[in-house]
Amino acid sequence: MSGSAGASAHGGAAAPGRGVLEGAFALLEALRRHGDEAGVTELAVACGVPKGTVHRLLDQLAAVGAVERRGTRYRVGPEMFRLGQSWQPHPGLRTAARLPLHRLRAATGASAVLTVMREDLAMTVSSVPGDPEPLVPVRDGMSFLLDTAAGRALRGPRSTAPVLDRESVMDGVTCAAVPVRSADGRTVAALAGVVRAGRSLEALAHAVAETGLAISRALARGAAGARPLPPVVVP
Repeated sequence: MSGSAGASAHGGAAAPGRGVLEGAFALLEALRRHGDEAGVTELAVACGVPKGTVHRLLDQLAAVGAVERRGTRYRVGPEMFRLGQSWQPHPGLRTAARLPLHRLRAATGASAVLTVMREDLAMTVSSVPGDPEPLVPVRDGMSFLLDTAAGRALRGPRSTAPVLDRESVMDGVTCAAVPVRSADGRTVAALAGVVRAGRSLEALAHAVAETGLAISRALARGAAGARPLPPVVVP
């Protein structure tokens, strides 16, 4: 969630001697952090590599659809979207949560956020923006520290009570979160509802708890109805 694009394996600089694949992912991470389009010079500075190297990697990424070129500027391409949509943090989780998230947003006006634990962060894997936008934007792929309500619900002890946050993380914003559990009782995600301060947090907590149970039940139904994949025929 934090750190420069040239500091780690998630956004590390494609310095001389480092792998081409690592350099390509560093560029993609830099484009993601930029938020829209970026030029070769901006990306070279962000990744700490020569412009010639950046240009060559961008051409390779564009050839496979991972990057789109608009004139002299670049942005993340449709192939990354297609691949990203295939990732499942837990089998059936995003499918099970899709309708309950929209119902939570419709019933409360809250931003509905589903997160999973990822490298000591609560990473958003599905979200529906609500009334707090744009004060607190929610987007798939965003991550939160574990001191948030969602993070505490992910890592906290097993409890039936929602985790509440009364503006302790951000002024003007309150939140209620509950764990989402798989059929065997493991916590696989956390559901959070985010509203502007002044709203009834108790009413939100009740709605979030009901929605969390609905997602957990949908996960259990999906697991019970799962069918094994057909065997692969190798000629």
